[in-house]
Amino acid sequence: MATWNWQFDGWIILTGMLCAVAAALPGCFLVLRRMSMLGDAIAHAVLPGLAAAFLITESRSSPVMFAGAVVAGVVTALLTEWIRRFGRVDEGASMGVVFTSLFALGLVLIVWSADRVHLDADCVLYGALEFTPLDTVSIAGRQIPRAVPVLGTVLVINAAFIVLFFKELRISTFDPALAAALGFRPGLMHYLLMVLVAVTAVASFETAGSILVVAMFIVPAAAASLLTDRLSSMVAISALLAALSALLGHTAALELPRLLGFGSTTTAGMMAVCSGGLLFVCVLISPRHGLLTRLVRRRLLAWRILQDDIIAVLFRLQERGDHPETNLQTMQSILLVRPAGLKLALRLLQYRKLIRFSGDAVTLTAAGAAAGRQLVRAHRLWEQYLASHASVDAARLHDKAERFEHFTSRTLRDELDAATHAPRIDPHGTPIPDETPADAESG
Repeated sequence: MATWNWQFDGWIILTGMLCAVAAALPGCFLVLRRMSMLGDAIAHAVLPGLAAAFLITESRSSPVMFAGAVVAGVVTALLTEWIRRFGRVDEGASMGVVFTSLFALGLVLIVWSADRVHLDADCVLYGALEFTPLDTVSIAGRQIPRAVPVLGTVLVINAAFIVLFFKELRISTFDPALAAALGFRPGLMHYLLMVLVAVTAVASFETAGSILVVAMFIVPAAAASLLTDRLSSMVAISALLAALSALLGHTAALELPRLLGFGSTTTAGMMAVCSGGLLFVCVLISPRHGLLTRLVRRRLLAWRILQDDIIAVLFRLQERGDHPETNLQTMQSILLVRPAGLKLALRLLQYRKLIRFSGDAVTLTAAGAAAGRQLVRAHRLWEQYLASHASVDAARLHDKAERFEHFTSRTLRDELDAATHAPRIDPHGTPIPDETPADAESG
């Protein structure tokens, strides 16, 4: 394991966290507004403003740098909207035209001014996060990396803006027409958000580079949107995921090259990789949209339906007086399932005390017979309802009712019974069981 120096590595992690969280906060609204590419566009298009500021001041720490980037960011947003509206082209196409042109102009300016100004295109693209502890300023008598107060200030500004204008941002994000009707001026919110994106991008350029800041604008917010449907929770989760990406990214930058036999890698690049990894995990395990979650949910539903089918088959056989004790081979031939799946479903039903085994034979318990009665009653009520109210062909009644019976509650069964005038038999002439057996009612 690599040796950690918290006086050095701690500052790198803190700087990475400040950069990532500062970008993730406005990134939530970019994702929700379906403007993810606009964040990418601004992060690239501020480059000419940055280069122009360097040409004017010949300094990397001048406030003019921020002003140039802000102007370039706002110009990007204005030009994109103007081309989309008056050029009648797709918003993605207008963004592509604007940011590629401005980014190319910025690179030309950097190359042209390289002899006079210490400005490296690689630094702008990839950053120099590992060297931030070497560039310090004195604050309260203590040497602190210059990037920490800069990014910390940007983070505070972004957080304060979201807290102060949360209601306006929320309404203008989800319903701009309502926001305009309420006097919230959604256009102003849009351009203020673009200013924040531009300021965050330029504050992160020298430290983390445009590639990382673009990733942090989008990836933590996209991952958070998979985990919650509440905007406030999404903002908080995106900030946590961004901070976690910084911690995991620096750890991976130290450990992975040694484990894989490489020379070295960059913390900023590994932060972007780790944020992508966290997004992949969220895609898999998201409570509502996760691939694994949906797979597990489908499998659990399939097992539940198979158990219901077993109970219903046993009840029908018992109802007809045939095979009061049913063996596994008979069950398998009726249900057309694999032996392993059938055995597992039977064991689950035994655990729920709905069936009992007698050697190789299976019978319903009292609780199992009650559950089977409810399923068969729901099935036959659905058949009657579909035949009388939906005019479903008789040949299709069974398959339709088979789908609905597993999700029919007592209340719905009563409503079906009332809607079909309490029928005694279904369209096939089969008796519809009562909700409770006659002996239970008399008792």
